[in-house]
Formats: sequence, structure tokens, C-alpha cells
Amino acid sequence: MKTLNLFLTVLFALGLSVSSSAQTNDQSNVKMTSAKTESFKVWGKCGMCKARIEKTVKAEGATSAAWNEKTQMLTVTYDPSKTNRDDLSKKLAAVGHDTEKYKAPDDVYAKLPGCCHYERSK
Repeated sequence: MKTLNLFLTVLFALGLSVSSSAQTNDQSNVKMTSAKTESFKVWGKCGMCKARIEKTVKAEGATSAAWNEKTQMLTVTYDPSKTNRDDLSKKLAAVGHDTEKYKAPDDVYAKLPGCCHYERSK
């Protein structure tokens, strides 16, 4: 009888352990699915621009960023509860890179290294 009680106790504890582990995994999947990936145009010209653009959006809360020099497209993944596309675009304009929605201030653009001076729209 004591052996049966011990066996049932161990089985019950094991069941609780597996159940709590499954709940932990479900919560991590919810966090992962809340990430949002978007692409938008960011003007730049060279490798220095690429580094500055990607570093800027990561500092603003993006979890990943990839800017393509040829297409001028930035693909960024972020948590919508921490930042958004508008905030990322504003931050990029503040460091000298025009976006689809925001234009960098002329004085900030002028301070970029010469190799980073891209053709700006009027």
C-alpha cells in the first residue's frame, strides 16, 4: 500500500511538472508571435549608411534590422508594444536619413559624411 501511495505521488508530481512546462512554452510562443515585421524605404548611399540605419532602429527598440543599399528598403522586426514604424521613421530622420514619411532636417543631413550624401527629393 505504501508503494502504491509513493508511486501515485511521484506520478502526480511528474504530471504537474509537465503541465507547467507546457504553459511556459505557450507563453513564449505568444511573445514571439507579437513581433511585427515591416519594410519601408529609407534613403542612404553606402555601407556607413547601412550601419547607421540598422543601429538607429535597433537602439529605438527593433529586434532585427536589415537595410538593402540597392533597393533602399529597410526590413525591421519590432515589438509593437515598445515602438512602431512611425517612431522608427522619426528616429531615422533625426540622424539624417529621409524615410517615406519624414524628411531629415537639412542641417543634420549636411553633417553626414560625404559618402553618405544621397540624392534628396525636393
